[in-house]
Amino acid sequence: MTRVAITGTGLYTPAESISNDELVACYNAWATRENAANAAAIAAGTVAELPMSSTEFIYKASGIKSRYNIDKAGTLDIDRMRPRIRTRSDDEPSLMVEIGGIAAQEALANAGRSGADVDFVIVAASNLQRAYPAVAVELQAHIGSTQGFGYDMNVACASAAFGIQAAVDAVRMGNAKCALVVNPEITSGHHNWRNRDCHFIFGDAATAVVVEPLDTAVAKEKFEVLGTRLKTQFSNNIRNNFGFLNIAEETPRSWSDTLFNQEGRKVFKEVVPMVSELLASHLADLGLSTDQVKRFWLHQANLSMNQLIAKRVLGRDPSETEAPVILDEYANTSSAGCIIAFHKHQADFAAGDIGMLSGFGAGYSAGSVVVRRV
Repeated sequence: MTRVAITGTGLYTPAESISNDELVACYNAWATRENAANAAAIAAGTVAELPMSSTEFIYKASGIKSRYNIDKAGTLDIDRMRPRIRTRSDDEPSLMVEIGGIAAQEALANAGRSGADVDFVIVAASNLQRAYPAVAVELQAHIGSTQGFGYDMNVACASAAFGIQAAVDAVRMGNAKCALVVNPEITSGHHNWRNRDCHFIFGDAATAVVVEPLDTAVAKEKFEVLGTRLKTQFSNNIRNNFGFLNIAEETPRSWSDTLFNQEGRKVFKEVVPMVSELLASHLADLGLSTDQVKRFWLHQANLSMNQLIAKRVLGRDPSETEAPVILDEYANTSSAGCIIAFHKHQADFAAGDIGMLSGFGAGYSAGSVVVRRV
């Protein structure tokens, strides 16, 4: 059987960042204006008063200190509170291809490859910019790949893990020689910046991973994929009702219903045991003990969730190096989060060191990838 490796990773980080203080100032200014406009209804008890936010509340709830954003000015404009995205012609690269392409080129450079070597492209993300043509096929052309195929994939925050398994399987079966998994996450576009309970969660970023046969890899740093595992379980506790049939529905949906919504406490209670069991059983089935794993690169959604999952798997509190955190700077970048952690925290791996990557989120969906430094 063909041995498969991750041979390169790449990251695109937007130029602008929004601090908790800036975000709170924007939200509170909007909420104060709304409360004043609805003062009579609030006094009559027919409209609920909007609660205020605070930097302390955000950090305690999530561990997030800031987030990168594709358009800071539009997001912090209280009359808009969403990014301003320039409408592009069909002849221009789409925004997802532009930022995904930057991450892809870095990943290819780290793998010692060029776009011409790629024969399989997956764009795996929580949201896709359009229905068709596939963003992956556009990105394939954008990087100069003229062979093979590409397709889009959406498995919410677990998309990167699902994409890596698809790439590994294709390479292992001989259907691809050099696969590229790209996660362009413009989460600011599906986020409800006017919901106090979640207005702080998301940040924008793009990541990319190169997957190819270990025996023909030319990269200096290679991580052999020892195994992958996926799991899904239906839940409405994280949901986004935006879709192409919205315009045909007899009762128009509210604006907020077509954006990110979640029941945070239920998600925490149900996802932690699901992911913990997935990781522990995956390692056991590979004949590995948890003390053989040097690092867990987990989905970066919530600091408490990550720490509890790692604690359940390890049987003790994880150290900062065992379960590195990037969400304090990046916030939740959906599927890109675990790849950002992997990209930024792998340089100290020596030959033989083992790590575990995991993404999890809406669906529920969860995936794990176990790798060994070669």
